[in-house]
Amino acid sequence: MDIFGVPLPAMLSQLLLGLVNGSFYAMLSLGLAVIFGLLNVINFSHGALYMMGAFLAWMGMTYLGLNYWVMLVLAPVLVGVFGIIIEKTMLRWLYKLDHLYGLLLTFGITLMVEGVFRSFYGVSGQPFEVPELLAGATDLGFMVLPNYRAWVVVASLAVCLGTWFVIEKTKLGSYLRAGTENPKLVEAFGVNVPLMVTMTYGFGVALAGFAGVLAAPIIQVSPLMGSNLIIVVFAVVVIGGMGSIMGSILTGLALGVIEGLTRVYYPEGSATVVFVVMIIVLLLRPAGLFGKEK
Repeated sequence: MDIFGVPLPAMLSQLLLGLVNGSFYAMLSLGLAVIFGLLNVINFSHGALYMMGAFLAWMGMTYLGLNYWVMLVLAPVLVGVFGIIIEKTMLRWLYKLDHLYGLLLTFGITLMVEGVFRSFYGVSGQPFEVPELLAGATDLGFMVLPNYRAWVVVASLAVCLGTWFVIEKTKLGSYLRAGTENPKLVEAFGVNVPLMVTMTYGFGVALAGFAGVLAAPIIQVSPLMGSNLIIVVFAVVVIGGMGSIMGSILTGLALGVIEGLTRVYYPEGSATVVFVVMIIVLLLRPAGLFGKEK
């Protein structure tokens, strides 16, 4: 069976690949949206921290003999701790300044982190084995579904939707939103707003580390893996609406699928289709699809 001249198995395989890419876009853009929406900081170091998560998982498995599941938890925690150190020592002094200062600081952090890993491991990728439990594939009849790619989609959606629920539907989320809009009022109720801000930044970058561990068995672990992705992720955030949690999730998944379809019908345009969509959206709705117009 063909769909517009393309065999159904080929179409479904590209849609799956697009959904996997969309899962990474969704999780990375979610972390950016959390940090910008709650802290008003454009975190350009997100791609480097995504790479750091993958490298820490690889190092734990290679040098310490830890398994994938341990590093899936431990690597994001370590990246989150690193983010907390950045926030407490550098970033918190820039909150009242123009966005440009935070952008420049996090860009500098990106260069430093990438430089450290490049000095030790070069630019060639490091192999990362798929965990034994998720090895192999499942025959669905119309296509063969790699088990690990299915796990990536499920894990990403679970984390993204869980994060959205906590921020939008719980008392903790209401404290976070109120603390960013009127910190003095929230502090009057006994809430430690600076600690809350620090933990929010740590959680946002931990999401990047988690995405890095998920991506490691699919792509080779390389110091440049984050820089190749972060520009696309920023485009996803802009399309969804800066600071919109659900906008980042839905837009990331949708753009991954659109990218997969473009790869089927017009392969030459797959690398730029996200930016074409961004231009169209900004022309029609400058605040993004889910952003609030000022």
